[in-house]
Amino acid sequence: MTTRSPVSAQETVDRVRSALEQGSPSRPGNRLAPAANTGDGQAFDFNTLPEYEIHKITKAAGAITGIQNPWYRVHDGRAGETTSIDGKTVVNFSSYDYLGLNGHPAVDAAAKAAIDRFGTSVSASRLSAGERQIHRDLEAALARLHGTEDAVAFVGGHATNVTVIGHLLGPEDLVVTDAMIHNSVLEGAKLSGAKHILCAHGDVDALERILRLNRARHRRALIVVEGLYSMDGDAPDLAALIRLKRRYSAWLMVDEAHSTGVLGATGRGIAEEQGVDPTAIEIWMGTLSKSFASTGGYIAGSRPLIDLIKYETPGFIYSVGLAPPTTAAALAAIEVMQNETWRLEKLRKNGLLFLARAKAHGLDTGLSLGAAIIPIIVGSSPHAVILTERLLARGYNVAPAIFPGVAENQARLRFFMTSRHTPEQIESVIETVADELPKVRSGPSLVDIIARR
Repeated sequence: MTTRSPVSAQETVDRVRSALEQGSPSRPGNRLAPAANTGDGQAFDFNTLPEYEIHKITKAAGAITGIQNPWYRVHDGRAGETTSIDGKTVVNFSSYDYLGLNGHPAVDAAAKAAIDRFGTSVSASRLSAGERQIHRDLEAALARLHGTEDAVAFVGGHATNVTVIGHLLGPEDLVVTDAMIHNSVLEGAKLSGAKHILCAHGDVDALERILRLNRARHRRALIVVEGLYSMDGDAPDLAALIRLKRRYSAWLMVDEAHSTGVLGATGRGIAEEQGVDPTAIEIWMGTLSKSFASTGGYIAGSRPLIDLIKYETPGFIYSVGLAPPTTAAALAAIEVMQNETWRLEKLRKNGLLFLARAKAHGLDTGLSLGAAIIPIIVGSSPHAVILTERLLARGYNVAPAIFPGVAENQARLRFFMTSRHTPEQIESVIETVADELPKVRSGPSLVDIIARR
């Protein structure tokens, strides 16, 4: 049996570029045409940007190999535990609708009633256009959920992290984040101008060394972690982080985008899951677009923090307020979650079943603890994309996570559980992955396929 040496992502791009530039006798249209020389006007042509060249190479490689783009697939209707793509119903593992509340009658009714009363928009920022009681009701519910004094909701989760971190910290400060932290946190740290240090994933000892060596030289320090990591499906040791942040006089921020409505017996997140006093954490962040079947982001914490955000952060002051129907939908979803706790129990059972069956088939699930997010690590970006297409053909929708989102040898398919998935759907998709993955790995590489065309 011949073994193939691993090929890095950049080597793959280089080889694909070479193959495309050389063209193929049987496919003369594959050659990449050079960008037109437009003189000074070339600077205004996005087609000439190196970033766009890579984009064109990727699209061309997909066309040559017959591999469809696994992203931006058009769904025909509501996407929950199942969805319809191109008129075909498939089992869906690419939805953050963890509790199955998107389309819940009470959530839909609340959104429609809000439209009837308030319309579809508040039409300006809340600072200038004024409040709606529904905003205050949602924020009070979020504060109760996290055990904090107050909360404030933004129109977007990504923007929440960017503007809050970007405004609370400055060039004299220190931001320490887990290496697997979300892009929104990275962008917020960049915007702040603070010294930013990435800490090895989940390594509390490494975090302690970073703080010991750097904290004294900075005015403020902020540690940012996720309650449930979206790439690996694991959680941090919150009690250990609290001890460290107290020792080094740092703020601790927990991004609960994927853990609220997933962790904890009543869905209150990682503090409930690990038995930690939520008031020991200065900043709780979350989103409304996952368990709460809506859109937007929020910060929960002390009243002085929330007041500061409401009157100082540009992303709140200069952005329109949450739309009434999405606000009402999120509020109703929180109420349904608290009343229908079986959804939380079923979600956890589904996650643990998926994890157990995947391990039983020898699949690499990385660090996942089996709470809603379980990766299956493939180890090659092209293989991950090909496996995604094979699964879709067999009735399962799941998206890949590839380089540069993860290291090339960590390319994976991420499976997101919902409370509405059935054991049969979970068993069958695991068996399908176990059947298809060896075939993909033993088949020709992306470069081999191009070379043969």
